[in-house]
Amino acid sequence: VQLQASGGGLVQAGGSLRLSCAASGRTFRSYHMGWFRQAPGKEREFVAAISRSGGLTYYVESVKGRFTISRDNAKNTVYLQMNSLKHEDMAVYYCAADSNWYGIDNDAAIDYWGQGTKVTVSS
Repeated sequence: VQLQASGGGLVQAGGSLRLSCAASGRTFRSYHMGWFRQAPGKEREFVAAISRSGGLTYYVESVKGRFTISRDNAKNTVYLQMNSLKHEDMAVYYCAADSNWYGIDNDAAIDYWGQGTKVTVSS
């Protein structure tokens, strides 16, 4: 699976962005999908995940109520809607695919990574 993330950019604090991650291949629906982020000088951290069918979602506490992960299996795409953005959300965001739901929040266990898309939040 090849993953191509997009949608990053510059936004004011309190604003919104929607990230997209398009997957190649016919096996997209075989994978659970996730988003991670890495801020300058920090380790990469898990942000959100969605199960193969979209029926399960999972978020890191700091984004609950502000971010929404979704997927469209017909379009081989996963999304991350980010609302009420804060300065601390500023990072490079990576999409990820994993065949194991119990590994989707562990960056050491991820099967496939997309390239990052940068989110900058201005004050």
